Amino acid sequence: MKKLILLTIMLLTMTMASAKDIKTVVLTTVPQMHCENCEKRIKDNIRFEKGIKKIVTDVEHQTVTITYDADKTTVENIIKGFEKIKYNAREVEEGEVIVTDENEECPNM
Repeated sequence: MKKLILLTIMLLTMTMASAKDIKTVVLTTVPQMHCENCEKRIKDNIRFEKGIKKIVTDVEHQTVTITYDADKTTVENIIKGFEKIKYNAREVEEGEVIVTDENEECPNM
């Protein structure tokens, strides 16, 4: 009986220790995303940043939604990752609508 209780306590401790702090952030970029090449460049490079779990790009709404492990990285570090590939990123405010700049040329064409 003591062994069973001890085993249960150990399993609970291991489960609690392995719990991750998964968060999501929505960013927009300058230059804006114009095409599949823009999306591919972002996804192919940002996925290597430490703690990144998932990246969803949306050209129509000009957003990049990133799910990340907050125990391994921060929003500031993710934004620095964008700088490495010549994008300026910033967090989108709740309810903010990003207007597409029709005059901006695609840097990935």
